[in-house]
Amino acid sequence: MPQDRLPPTTFARKLRREMTEAERRLWSALRGRRFSEFKFRRQVPIGPYIADFLCFSHKVIVEVDGGQHSESVADEKRDAWLKAQGFFVLRFWNGEVLRDRTSVFDTLYAELALRSLSSGPSGHLLPQGEKGR
Repeated sequence: MPQDRLPPTTFARKLRREMTEAERRLWSALRGRRFSEFKFRRQVPIGPYIADFLCFSHKVIVEVDGGQHSESVADEKRDAWLKAQGFFVLRFWNGEVLRDRTSVFDTLYAELALRSLSSGPSGHLLPQGEKGR
C-alpha cells in the first residue's frame, strides 16, 4: 500500500519514526511541555492532513518544510482547510530551525501568547465586571 493510502494514524506513526533533522531538533524543544509549558503533539492527523506539530489547546500548528514546499499550491489548499477548522499554521523552513531556532521560538511564542490572551472564556482580556473601570 503506498504511503498516501495508509490509514492516517499508520502514516503518522511512520512520519514520527522518519522525522527530518530539523523536526527532531524542534521536537526536542517542544516535547514534554518544555516550551513554556505549552503541550505539543507531533505528526497529528487532522482531517485529511497530518500536522508536524500541534498545540491543540491554542489550535496552533507548526510545519517544518524543505524546499519541495516552496510556493506549493497543495500547501495553500491545506492551510486554507486547516484555517477553516479554526487552526493557525506557522511554517518554518528546515534551515531556519537548524540555524536560527531563537527566531523560530520567538515567533512561535508570540503566536501562542497572542492566542492565550484571546482564548479566555468570555473572549475578553479583563475579568468579568472590570470592563468599565
